[in-house]
Amino acid sequence: MAVKVALLGAGRIGKVHAKAVAATGGAELVAVADAFPDAAEALAGSYGARVSTIDDIAAADNIDAVIVCTPTDTHADLIEKFAHAGKAIFCEKPIDLSLERVRACLKTVDETGATFMLGFNRRFDPHFRAVRAAINEGRIGEVEMVQITSRDPGAPPPSYITSSGGIFRDMTIHDFDMARFLLGEEISTVYATASVLVDPEIGKLGDYDSATVVLTTASGKQCTISNSRRATYGYDQRIEVHGSKGVVSAENQRPVSIEIATADGYTRPPLHDFFMTRYTDAYAAEIAAFVTAIEQKQQPSPAGEDGMRALALAEAALKSISERRAVGMDEI
Repeated sequence: MAVKVALLGAGRIGKVHAKAVAATGGAELVAVADAFPDAAEALAGSYGARVSTIDDIAAADNIDAVIVCTPTDTHADLIEKFAHAGKAIFCEKPIDLSLERVRACLKTVDETGATFMLGFNRRFDPHFRAVRAAINEGRIGEVEMVQITSRDPGAPPPSYITSSGGIFRDMTIHDFDMARFLLGEEISTVYATASVLVDPEIGKLGDYDSATVVLTTASGKQCTISNSRRATYGYDQRIEVHGSKGVVSAENQRPVSIEIATADGYTRPPLHDFFMTRYTDAYAAEIAAFVTAIEQKQQPSPAGEDGMRALALAEAALKSISERRAVGMDEI
């Protein structure tokens, strides 16, 4: 019997997840809720779902799970509401911009025993998963150093900056999670530096658009993260893991992987333009993993604690910049 799924939020990321649900065997999108009725009608109509309200979805006996794609400041309240309603919950990152609020929310999840998964989709990218598999198989020996490059093709508008929580809570948070995923150890210290090199308006809002973070574990393993809100050549997403026996890396991906050689030299197609096309497979795989966890009555991964730890790393990075020093995670 198919897992009946309701989607909360019919915006850009909601459309991505609706497509992923439709592509997942054993799942059916049955309801869509959004503050804008026209958006809900359009998305629901595309998948044969009905338009509903959040309260009706919570009360519905024939809905098994919800996917939360609403604004960040609604996430924690919705997670708690649907945990009490007995629904399985998938929520886009972050749970909240406040660590205190995240901890309170996860306490509710734990007390209700709700099935809860957080949307760190990059763990499900086939290329990044292959890197993790190579590590697990011992092909590069013990992990020693990780390099993560994550650069957006362009800066978001000022209106987005004011609600996103800033570059570390919004953009780098994916890289913090990926660092934990690849290092295989928890981070003990964070050192960050950041600048405004792309858009002066971002700086006026108290945020940054260019950042470098160095993470270190207790055993001395290191990860360097490079972030920019401007990559004129496309959506730049690369990782490299150096180990005691070798190195494994995942290069940038293109919609078409060809190379043309002529007398003028070698040319390749451009990179993906943004996350919606670059991580299509990852979005599909994470929703499939969520559905499988529901079917098998297991707690999925990444879980709420992964979101809390990534947000704590973001807080440490901000503290590091403010105080111009390395920050121990025991301070956060």
